[in-house]
Amino acid sequence: MSKGRLPGLAWGSATLAVCLVAGLLLGTTRGVSDGDELRVGDSPRLSDLVRAAQAQADDLAATRDDLSERVAQLQARAATTDSDVAAVLDDLSALEDPAGLTGRRGPGVTVTLTDAPRNADGRYPSDARPDDLVVHQQDVQSVLNALWTGGAEAMAMQDQRIVATSAPRCIGNTLLLHGRTYSPPYVVTALGDPGRLEAALAAEPGITVYKQYATRFGLGYTQQTGDDLSVPAYTGGASAR
Repeated sequence: MSKGRLPGLAWGSATLAVCLVAGLLLGTTRGVSDGDELRVGDSPRLSDLVRAAQAQADDLAATRDDLSERVAQLQARAATTDSDVAAVLDDLSALEDPAGLTGRRGPGVTVTLTDAPRNADGRYPSDARPDDLVVHQQDVQSVLNALWTGGAEAMAMQDQRIVATSAPRCIGNTLLLHGRTYSPPYVVTALGDPGRLEAALAAEPGITVYKQYATRFGLGYTQQTGDDLSVPAYTGGASAR
């Protein structure tokens, strides 16, 4: 009889242990979540997080612009009474254009990249993968590199100046530049000799590959020259991203 009851005692002990562990886990979960559900149907989506980060970046940019204006006013006042300050400000002013801190106008080239549109039936090509239908970071970088190689004197992407420390990044089907997000089309404007710029674009291997995908899957690529293009001044911090 004792041998026949041992399995029953073992199962009973195991069941009790499982119940204790389950109760401990439930209690811990409730304590961590403070009584709220850990998984809810309206969990923040990535797009919501991006919009929230964008709003915060815009607020910080407004604060930065206000502080920059105050600093400029204080410097101007100091320069009127202190010749050393005036001399330093003159030296800094001479560096503003090379650093991209002033707007520029002149001849150049504009390149526009866009994602592939849907077919007339609302579908994408059947032989296309999702990655085949969107502009990638390497596509943007190929355009920027080619334009610098072609002797671009100043460059902008979307509504922002591109400087030496700029690092455009593609996240999904959006572009992150200097803390702001953009959706296609992506527009790059470069000032310089249009002939040299176009020759550099034609010689860039990455652009050649992109154009092949554009022909096959409908990605957009347009390239135009202009006699009076403009790029804005850089307004970001010392470490652009």
